[in-house]
Amino acid sequence: MANNKSAMKRIKTSNRNKLQNKFYKTSIKTLIKLFSKHIKIYTVSQKPEEKEQLKTILNMLYSLIDKAYKKNIFHKNKAARKKAQLALKLKSINF
Repeated sequence: MANNKSAMKRIKTSNRNKLQNKFYKTSIKTLIKLFSKHIKIYTVSQKPEEKEQLKTILNMLYSLIDKAYKKNIFHKNKAARKKAQLALKLKSINF
């Protein structure tokens, strides 16, 4: 247990940051899984509605990844790598 005020504050700060980091990382993982699922659906159906859903999911993913980088949750190279991998997945289905 902490013995002084600054140590107590540091514990509170680290817990707050831990929750924020966990939110961004799990949200991004979940959206990536959803994106992959919709890619499989789009390859079978080729419907314009599915294409629009893919675009919106990709925009949300890019936004979350950029916000995570801005808050120092991801390194800039990791954020760029994730975005490039998503773009490559989308390109591979002849979008």
